[in-house]
Amino acid sequence: MVRKLIRITDTGNSSEFPVKADVISFTQNLAISLFPIIEGSRTIPPSYRKLKKRFKRIVKPVCKEHNLTNEELADSFFSNLKGIKELLDIDAQFLAANDPAASGVDEVIMAYPGFYAILVYRIAHCLAEIGIPIIPRIMSEHAHSHTGIDIHPKATIDSEFFIDHGTGIVIGETSIIGKRVKIYQGVTLGALSVSKDKASTKRHPTIEDNVIIYAGSTILGGETVIGHDSVIGGNVWLTESVPAFSMVYHESKVVIKERKNNNK
Repeated sequence: MVRKLIRITDTGNSSEFPVKADVISFTQNLAISLFPIIEGSRTIPPSYRKLKKRFKRIVKPVCKEHNLTNEELADSFFSNLKGIKELLDIDAQFLAANDPAASGVDEVIMAYPGFYAILVYRIAHCLAEIGIPIIPRIMSEHAHSHTGIDIHPKATIDSEFFIDHGTGIVIGETSIIGKRVKIYQGVTLGALSVSKDKASTKRHPTIEDNVIIYAGSTILGGETVIGHDSVIGGNVWLTESVPAFSMVYHESKVVIKERKNNNK
């Protein structure tokens, strides 16, 4: 599991910012370092020493703002990479075991956008837990633009997390997701209100263990809890809690009419 991190306290907006391209490049290279198979069998992953050096340069503006050394932040972050890798291994195995289309874990790691989005989320979440501003959001928006999956780095997501297809998924900042949850494309875990005065409150739903949420469903509200072992069908709109072992589905009416053949 992830070790306890050095936490920095927000003292306002930093007057200096990291270089966005450097953050994205670091994210991609760290992903390859954790999983060299991402780029194929001939890839030589960058060393931790080089990555650590790049990381210290990226976080230097944050260090100036918070009176920390970039060595302290780098040590805090890199000491947790082993735990992050263990969580991601579990995620990849869970995805491979539950997707009939997956030929194995290597295919999931190399080719599945859902896994890449989870990978970047777990890295960004670790930095967000420290309290580092901006950098985690740059990472998550890189994954968003690359995969179509938008996971806020401050969301809380347990291990054995499954995203299939993934395009159009939105997981808000205060979402809490339990173990062995499966989410399909087009799902939104959002807020009922976007007022700025709600910023410090829990605005997004809680999804308990062993829940499946099918394509196109929207679940809103900080007090909304989806009980464990529930199934949320496609295109459902939910703003209230459901108990454990529930099945929620949207019943639509399909009308088929015979068309006149005007070519006779």
